[in-house]
Amino acid sequence: MSPGAIDGIIVCAVLACVSLLVWLACGWMRDSLARYRAVFTETARVRMSEFFLFVDANQLWVAHVALIGILAAACGWFARSWILAAAGGAAGAWLPRLAIRHLRARRLRRFDAQLPDALLALASALRAGASLQAGLRQIAAEAEAPLAQEFTLLMREQRFGVGMDQSLANLHARMSTDAAGLVASALRIATDTGGNLAETLERIGATVRARLHMEGRIRALTAQGRLQARVVGILPWLLLGVLHRLEPEAMERLWTTPEGWAVLALVAALDILGLWMIARIVRIDI
Repeated sequence: MSPGAIDGIIVCAVLACVSLLVWLACGWMRDSLARYRAVFTETARVRMSEFFLFVDANQLWVAHVALIGILAAACGWFARSWILAAAGGAAGAWLPRLAIRHLRARRLRRFDAQLPDALLALASALRAGASLQAGLRQIAAEAEAPLAQEFTLLMREQRFGVGMDQSLANLHARMSTDAAGLVASALRIATDTGGNLAETLERIGATVRARLHMEGRIRALTAQGRLQARVVGILPWLLLGVLHRLEPEAMERLWTTPEGWAVLALVAALDILGLWMIARIVRIDI
């Protein structure tokens, strides 16, 4: 067999192997993307239902993919680097989780802020002779979201045959705060054993109000530290962007060489470490 024929066989074998690897990689990526889409749509549906926002999960998936593509393209165009484009895509995939976490924390804070007045209103209704169910219906009708939504859902669960204990447990699972836990425990004990529920609710309302007042003071005292954390997190990357625009040739090595990527990784690691340390300093548990 001539050397040319042997070289041709080798080339064909290499092409066949490469084609097989590409086919396997495409299949793996397709399956992974399908699993990621299924997990994302289900998680988005559950999280949006917690906020009483009934949005089509497929539309959220399209917006999520568009966000990933836009950030990846913007970072790749800005830095002329596939590594930074991949980092931008990863940031786009992470941003929805951060947004949901922020919305959930804000919803919990607003629920706790509405709870003391609702407890006082419920205690007044009980002292006036109304039943617990009537007092809960009054709160659900007159309060604002999210407290009205949660108590309306609690009453709806009971109309569908769910027990009071289970409804209160579901409420505490959705609103996983100490104040909601106190209210759920008090109502559960009152329905089981009786007692002066109005006085108990008034005490819980006063306790929750004092706790919210203390949390507000703590947030005011630690506001400067939180602002410093934001500045520490944004300033290095803002400075890199400004330097890239002013001296693109000098900054080229930072985006296109392994040494530059190592420097960027070190900057990111130190930035995350600084944010974590500041967060630990300004976080005060009460």
